[in-house]
Amino acid sequence: MSTPPQDQAAAADAPLWRPDPAEAAATRLVAFQAWAAERHAAPAAPLAPAPDDATAAARYAALHTWSTDDLDRFWTAITQWFDVRFSTPPQAVLADAAMPGARWFPGARLNYAEHALRFGEPAADGTPGPHAELPAILHLDETTAEPIALSWAELRRQVGSLAEALRAQGVGPGDRVGAYLPNIPQAVVALLATASIGAVWTSCAPDFGARSVLDRLQQIEPVVLFAVDGYRYGGKAHDRTEVVAELRRELPTLRAVVHVPLLGTQTPPGALGWDELTGAPDPRLVFEPVPFDHPLWVLYSSGTTGLPKAIVQSQGGILVEHLKQAALHLDLGPEDRFFWYTSTGWMMWNFLVAGLLVGSTVVTYDGSPGHPTTGALWEVAARTRATVLGTSAAYVIASRKAGLHPGRDLDLSAVRCIGTTGSPLPPDGFRWIYDEVKADVWLASVSGGTDVCSCFVGGVPTLPVHLGEIQAPCLGAAVESWDVHGKPHTDTVGELVVTQPLPSMPTGFWNDPDGTRYRDSYFDLYPGIWRHGDWITVTSRGTVVIHGRSDSTLNRQGVRMGSADIYEVVERLPEIAESLVIGLEEDGGGYWMPLFVVLAPGAALDDELRARIRSALRDQLSPRHVPDEVIAVTGLPHTLTGKRIEVPVKRLLSGTPLDRAVNPGSVDNLDHLRFFERLGADRRAALQQEQ
Repeated sequence: MSTPPQDQAAAADAPLWRPDPAEAAATRLVAFQAWAAERHAAPAAPLAPAPDDATAAARYAALHTWSTDDLDRFWTAITQWFDVRFSTPPQAVLADAAMPGARWFPGARLNYAEHALRFGEPAADGTPGPHAELPAILHLDETTAEPIALSWAELRRQVGSLAEALRAQGVGPGDRVGAYLPNIPQAVVALLATASIGAVWTSCAPDFGARSVLDRLQQIEPVVLFAVDGYRYGGKAHDRTEVVAELRRELPTLRAVVHVPLLGTQTPPGALGWDELTGAPDPRLVFEPVPFDHPLWVLYSSGTTGLPKAIVQSQGGILVEHLKQAALHLDLGPEDRFFWYTSTGWMMWNFLVAGLLVGSTVVTYDGSPGHPTTGALWEVAARTRATVLGTSAAYVIASRKAGLHPGRDLDLSAVRCIGTTGSPLPPDGFRWIYDEVKADVWLASVSGGTDVCSCFVGGVPTLPVHLGEIQAPCLGAAVESWDVHGKPHTDTVGELVVTQPLPSMPTGFWNDPDGTRYRDSYFDLYPGIWRHGDWITVTSRGTVVIHGRSDSTLNRQGVRMGSADIYEVVERLPEIAESLVIGLEEDGGGYWMPLFVVLAPGAALDDELRARIRSALRDQLSPRHVPDEVIAVTGLPHTLTGKRIEVPVKRLLSGTPLDRAVNPGSVDNLDHLRFFERLGADRRAALQQEQ
């Protein structure tokens, strides 16, 4: 007997995962809602688990609406629930809600590092606290067989010692401290020591070249630089001593350079040794109270045009946002081991440190995700008994293409949540995780940005997971999808906008005194409304689908299409390693949409493969998604954090000179860009001859 069409549709729409009712009821999100309902007029949280998916969605939607409609009560509840320690209490919650320029918790003073270290603080009588000898950080690299643990007590001691050393160098509130460090415990120690004295942290990964680092650090004029002698990646040692020497020459504001001997070299002349600065046996750990909006760190955009944007975020704004995100949206707590693969040049490293705020053990890994095999990250998760594992959509797809079976071959029994970000996770990635990693795992696909160092939309531990969809907008994030007229809509692709301020939105950009660059970056299209630059669909059931960047979204025959949808289909073909699609508006109303593909080893772009690409796009998406040409390239350009770049390629094809289309220091391989510059020139010349 055949299945009725309506039953087939219901089966296809069924969630990939539902939370266990008892476990959902025991989440921190539910506990927070019950507490906030009693004290801050949040919607009541029923004690019984939701009887069905629709009820669960409705309950979360009501809580989310309260969190964005009543910002004062919601953020007050966050500070009270998490016991945020104000050394001076705030005069208000939101003194000015206008964007840009919202003023949060005026008059309040606090310190981020105090909160990040408080799980290791001693008891009132001075004896070690209950967490003192538990691991705050577990570290692995490509050379270690077993994780190396740094206890809460030792983390506090090293931070206190380093903070004293920085003060001895004259470093104080507002001074900038730069780092050229990989994802190692020393980077966490240096960040927390910097924050503890009210100085401003910024970091670059050591795979960045000197020019890229200088494009960032010269903007903020650091007084101290923490730098490694090199790093290990892909089974090789990479010496960076010459790069560090150039940084020292080109950063005249430096008062001190701290040498971190990852490769075992001697401290160079004029530099200070890491062990010396962190060796005090019983330092006095002091936390400088700073205003809520005092700068905590400077992050950088990918900087594909002009210098990277130096994004300033505040101690208080990051603290309350990360407490909310880590505890309520990832359900992280002291029993968790939190591992997210990242580098110090990506905002996810800063968010990884947020695990300390809620008492979780943070897992740092310094190495290649694909060495010695593609399954390296799954092995790290198994060896560290990670409970929350974060990675990129690209790594999930690479694992699928490599034919991995992590759930079969490794002990991933501790993993309860897998997070993905960096780019939209396609439906194939969702299916692969549930087929090959773990059938009963919470998949928290998230999306946000460096701009807020957090998520706009992401995981909710009480909601089901649907194929290809992010579970919901995050609490406090007033996310909507807007049409071309600036009106919200559902089940239709539109601009991702945020209609209310978030505490972690930038306080501004460095060296942007009148705020012009900041306003132009987010508020140019809709004054007073944050436009993030992503195409999204908010579905009628409250989930969210990210389609790609709106400033490179395809618009063919009046229909908007996300590039991510095309990548999902094309890169499913085994012959295609990577792809890039561009939509180019031409004179006379023409529209050229080429698809560039990097072929897998041994593959050839012949007529048969071109036909299969076109057929797959036509059948799985629509005829509008079929490119005008398919062109093989040796490689595609990426930002230094690994994201493929579309807008500069579009500019080059349109005739913009390379030096005006992209910041050369922000791209991994300029030769790949020069190909597109030549192609654009050749195409324009051919079109002129035809005319």
